[in-house]
Amino acid sequence: MRFDVVTLFPDLFQPFLSQGVTRRAYESRQVDVRLWALRDFAEDAYRRVDDRAYGGGPGMVMLAEPLERALAAARAARDEAGAPQGPVVWFSPTGRRIDQALLVDWSAGPGAILVCGRYEGVDQRFIDRHVDIELSLGDFVLSGGEIPALALLDGVARLQPGVLNDPASHEQDSFSDGLLDCPHYSRPEVLDTPEGPVPVPAVLLSGHHAQIARWRREQSLRLTAQRRPDLIVAARLAGRLSRDDERYLASLGL
Repeated sequence: MRFDVVTLFPDLFQPFLSQGVTRRAYESRQVDVRLWALRDFAEDAYRRVDDRAYGGGPGMVMLAEPLERALAAARAARDEAGAPQGPVVWFSPTGRRIDQALLVDWSAGPGAILVCGRYEGVDQRFIDRHVDIELSLGDFVLSGGEIPALALLDGVARLQPGVLNDPASHEQDSFSDGLLDCPHYSRPEVLDTPEGPVPVPAVLLSGHHAQIARWRREQSLRLTAQRRPDLIVAARLAGRLSRDDERYLASLGL
C-alpha cells in the first residue's frame, strides 16, 4: 500500500511517521508514504503556487499547473515502483466524511495520492480533471488538508496486521460494530480522589467472561444512546441489535 502526499508542508508529516505504534506500519513499508513538496513544482523564481481569484473576493487560490506537475511526478514514481495508481484524493469540507467503514475498506486497498490544499481553495479545473474522491473530517473548516491526510494515514496504518500489539484491539474500537466503545479501566483497583475512593466496576473483577462481555455491550449501548442516538437507529435498521440489546435499551426508556 502506497500513499503519495502532495503538500506545501512536508515537514509536518515526518515526526508523525516516526512516532507511536503506527510507526511500525511506516517503517515496515506496509504503508509506504512518499512526500511531494508542492513548491518544487512551481516554475517561477518565487516558487509561487497560488494567485488571486478571478471575480475577486478574499483569499488566494492554489494554481492548477503546479498541482498537475506534482501529480504527474507522483504517478510516474508509482509506475516506476510497480505500485497501483489508486485514486486521487482532495480534502475538502464538501467531501464525504471519513469514517471507520471507509478506513477499513482502504486498509486493504492500494493506497492513494493525497492532495493537501491551502488558502481559499484550488482552481476547480484541477479538481474536475484529476480528483476522484473528496474527503472531509467533519462539518468544520481547517487551514489545510494536512490534518485530514494525517488522520487518514493513521486510521489506515493502525489496521495493518502486526501494528497493534493485540490484533483484536481494533475490533473493539468505537464504530467497528456501528456503536461507540465501552469504558475501560486499569490499576489501581480503587482510585483515591478528593471526592472519595472510586472503585473499578465489580463485574470487571468477577472473572466471569460472559457477564463481563454483556456489561461491556450494555455500556456501549448506553453511551451510544446518550451521545449518538443516530447510530442506534442505524444499528436497528441494519439488524445489528439482539433481543438482549433491545431489552436493555427498553430499560433505558429507548
